Amino acid sequence: MLDKQEMAILFSGGTDSLALYGLAAAGNLEDLKKPRRIHLLHMLNGLSRFHDFPQARFQVAKDILAKRVPKPADLPEALYVELDMGRLFQGLWLDHYEELMPRFNGKNLVCVACKLAMHTRALLYSMEHLVPSIATGYSSKQDYYPEQTPVFMEKIAEFTGHFGVKSTFPVYEAFDDKTITRHTLEDLGLPSTGGGERKCLFSQTLTTATAKEIGQYMDEMIPRLTEFVDLKLAGRVKEAARCFPPGNTHGLK
Repeated sequence: MLDKQEMAILFSGGTDSLALYGLAAAGNLEDLKKPRRIHLLHMLNGLSRFHDFPQARFQVAKDILAKRVPKPADLPEALYVELDMGRLFQGLWLDHYEELMPRFNGKNLVCVACKLAMHTRALLYSMEHLVPSIATGYSSKQDYYPEQTPVFMEKIAEFTGHFGVKSTFPVYEAFDDKTITRHTLEDLGLPSTGGGERKCLFSQTLTTATAKEIGQYMDEMIPRLTEFVDLKLAGRVKEAARCFPPGNTHGLK
């Protein structure tokens, strides 16, 4: 079954992640064989609205794709999973951003922290469920987001690769224009306009972070996350919690 392994996809419900799901299900991704099961991992950061949109978009897409094949067995099994990474997100940025921003040239790295938490949660899920790879629908047309940049992707791949899980970004170069994503979705018979993503409160946050600050921040946080993952996998709950202590302990009372 090595030719048909399982894979995970970070699934927001937006057009890029939806297209990535459709391409993976159809077996039309270059250098990526058709999987036998796809885990669509939807992350909850605690700061989003319209919570039913992504799952509804997934169900519509799943039904459409099922009608394109003569037998259900021809389509990879698809599992929609919601994972909460809000506490990690807090520990990586929100609890301590007053201290963190001066260390990284005063830059706003909130979205980098959020995505770093998402990839860490996806890594833990993949290791627990023996999923060998995680694909993400980052695209070069959105490289104005600090997490959709080469430095972020390279460091994430190194981080998950340390634990034997491969991180890939299979549509990053191809989806360099909205028309390419739209054509791909319409060619698969899938919805090609918005309406599938939750609305995140940070989606329009200004940031002028460069590759330098992004890289420095990740270099500081990834060793802590590596320790966190090791402790979580070992079942050492107390030590894992201490990797990311709360910034304001008075708020716990």
